[in-house]
Amino acid sequence: MKKSLVLLFLIALSQAVPAQKRKSDKLVIITLDGYRWKELFRGADSAYLFGSEFTSQDSAGRLKKYWDKDINKRRKKLMPFFWNTIAKEGAIFGNRDLGNYVNVKNRYWFSYPGYNEMFTGYPDTLVNSNNYPPNPNINVLEFINKQPGYEQQVAAFTSWNAFNRILNKERCGFPVTAGYANLTTPNLTETQKLLNEQQHYLPKIFGGAERPDAVTFFMAKEYLKNSHPKVLQLSFIDTDAFGHQGKYDFYLDAAHYNDAMIADIWKYIQSDPFYKDQTTLFIAVDHGRGDDKTWRNHSAAVPHSDEIWFAVIGPDTKPLGEIKTQGQLFQYQYAKTWAGFLGFDFTSKNPIGEKIEGILGR
Repeated sequence: MKKSLVLLFLIALSQAVPAQKRKSDKLVIITLDGYRWKELFRGADSAYLFGSEFTSQDSAGRLKKYWDKDINKRRKKLMPFFWNTIAKEGAIFGNRDLGNYVNVKNRYWFSYPGYNEMFTGYPDTLVNSNNYPPNPNINVLEFINKQPGYEQQVAAFTSWNAFNRILNKERCGFPVTAGYANLTTPNLTETQKLLNEQQHYLPKIFGGAERPDAVTFFMAKEYLKNSHPKVLQLSFIDTDAFGHQGKYDFYLDAAHYNDAMIADIWKYIQSDPFYKDQTTLFIAVDHGRGDDKTWRNHSAAVPHSDEIWFAVIGPDTKPLGEIKTQGQLFQYQYAKTWAGFLGFDFTSKNPIGEKIEGILGR
């Protein structure tokens, strides 16, 4: 039955979106770490927002900021860019309340295996730890970086330093600025020099491996403005870090500010002739989280940790809004889809997921 639903879902998408010449030749990929589909589609969860167990600071202020009895108003309060812009001009997948499913394929349901899956298209069973060494699997960004017209046109900015291994910085051939590392590309602007210096004066609230998202965001935006890469990866960490700490109020704040940062990136993209109407923005998450008191954690031992979502907006994606069609998509389909936005066919020696045709052309 599930296979039939998937087939019908993909047929409906392909029929709704006729193949035409692609307009996108640029791509921005943004990931939020461990952000549940429930908050995205339902807004703040009263089970955690009310009371003091998971909300310790200014609870009255958080209630005013994020709570409403109406689910549509509530989710707009939390993620206004998603629901005021992407829901009107793009597509948002993964509302399980409507039977629209997106899941990870890997068996582990945590970060390194998730990012490996999305960037290589291969849910490698050997990638089984966040401490896994440099990734032997070729990722789609290094593939794109070798294509004609895209050489030295790819860059990654990530809050978590494990991306040095996930993307195999030593091999991949494009700049990866992860964790508290400085940007070291030539001809740094004064703002970039300041951002490099400033980050080292911040308290390491998540430890030395995870830099606050605000720093990563401004480093990525400044690079976007001054170097004009054709492909940019920006990966946030705050939602997952605050989730593990059990600070639901800060988890919501992190999601809210990530939404504002994504809105800012999109506003800049639409203001720059180099990017305007030529750029696809794809937003994803590496894994889900548990329910009830297990919401703090995620792994194969924590049910629902494999439940994810994604969103896309750009000139080649029909404005489908919140997808209400029953169906099933998987994280391992992203890599081939990202290459497809640019007109490339990403292949691998490993078995990888097929691209999501329905969002690749108006």
